[in-house]
Amino acid sequence: MPGNDERTPTLAELTHRLIAFRDARDWAQFHTLKNLLLSLNLEAAEALELAQWKTDEELDAALAAGDDGLRARLEEECADVLLYLLLIAEKAGFDLGAAAARKIDVNADKYPADKARGRADKYHDL
Repeated sequence: MPGNDERTPTLAELTHRLIAFRDARDWAQFHTLKNLLLSLNLEAAEALELAQWKTDEELDAALAAGDDGLRARLEEECADVLLYLLLIAEKAGFDLGAAAARKIDVNADKYPADKARGRADKYHDL
């Protein structure tokens, strides 16, 4: 997390920095939409691997106990997923932050709080 005097970069700032990093290495040639989508899922699977063979309670307890190794690995895998999402959005030409905001609005309509509170049902079953 950023310190008191550091500001968290915006998605646009992260994207700009990531594209500069990519371009300095001439990696754009490898970043086809298909390759980026595959890589996103590989990184998501690495995050999922952190939960393999553990119960919800074991994971929660490890984080609550300050298991810095687990937290650091989770942070790294989540960051990898975010970076691939930024590359996908840049490649496809859309603003990921705006798309996420729209999706929250769609979900709010599909899952009204008064019907969905405390339920894990799909919207059509509410």
